[in-house]
Amino acid sequence: MSVPTTPRIRDRWRTWRGVLGTLLLITAFAVLMVGVSTPRPGGYLDAEGTGPGGTRALAEILADQGVRVEQVRTLAEARSIATPDSLVVLARPEYLMDDDLLDRIDELPGDRLLIAPFATVLDELAPGVTEGSYEEIHSREPGCGMREAVQAGNARMGGSYYQVTGPDARCYGGTLIRFRPNGRTTTIVGSGEFLTNGRLIEDGNAALAVNLVGTRTHVTWFAPRIPLGNEPPATLEELLPEQLTWLVWTLIVAVGLIAIAQGRRLGPVVTEKLPVIVRAAETAEGRGRLYRARRARDRAGHALRAATLDRIVPRLGLAPGSAADTIVSAIAVRIGQDAGQIRSILYGPAPADDAQLVALARHLDTIERQVRDS
Repeated sequence: MSVPTTPRIRDRWRTWRGVLGTLLLITAFAVLMVGVSTPRPGGYLDAEGTGPGGTRALAEILADQGVRVEQVRTLAEARSIATPDSLVVLARPEYLMDDDLLDRIDELPGDRLLIAPFATVLDELAPGVTEGSYEEIHSREPGCGMREAVQAGNARMGGSYYQVTGPDARCYGGTLIRFRPNGRTTTIVGSGEFLTNGRLIEDGNAALAVNLVGTRTHVTWFAPRIPLGNEPPATLEELLPEQLTWLVWTLIVAVGLIAIAQGRRLGPVVTEKLPVIVRAAETAEGRGRLYRARRARDRAGHALRAATLDRIVPRLGLAPGSAADTIVSAIAVRIGQDAGQIRSILYGPAPADDAQLVALARHLDTIERQVRDS
């Protein structure tokens, strides 16, 4: 026997269903925000990354040998843990875009390991070192007397090669050099692929990686995820307690839901065209003028190459941390062009003048269009 629903019960349900729906939406939003905000390790040369391009395996090997690897994302974090007895590893120098920032990085104590630094970074952190052309990554003999390299034997080295007057060691065809300016040991490698999870087991890569990074008991692994400039002071959100931040977000969601409910009662929102339209191209043009004013052709060329690779690598069905040789081979097969020419365009030296920069942009655009249309 069913109990008839009285008007009073229906009225109560109408009153509370909106509140219950709002609470459910707030709960779902909170769960979603927790999931999104939870940091996920990954990325090329990320010490916490477990993918092919990460270096988690190396960090664990070093930990077993008593070497503590601490990964940092900002200069402030690096300053707080770097000591004269530690090793500072610049894993992603392409994200260090500001001269003032590089000057402050130069003040960090301890020895250094620079991974594939470009000209601007070399000028600030390794003056006197010049960058040569790109060398194909393959198994190479040490060809030097450096203890770390001799013990490792053959390793998959390549990338940029470097030259410096009177180095303490120049190994693997110049793709690894070591010298001691101002009493501090600085080691430079042309590519970090031998450090990654996917390449560590090949040849003597693991031994070379451990020998280079494990020279100290503490390693500051500096791997930014985004380009860094002048670091701003802490924001208000960073200074507030985490609980207060969640309370504010909850109130914002509640107010938004109330506004939506009231807005439906008041009728549809009337749209009005804005009197000003800002073209997205103006931002790119302004940044280009800034690069030209500062004659930062190396940075501009690197930005063009990085942006092109970010767009075409997914079209090739490759992972973001794929090796340069893999990317070049895939493009050559896809568009039917010479692999050497493609490598020179994507990984060659920085443009020497404006004409070469313009030519580089045209070549990159051509490769991207051919990959997209093929």
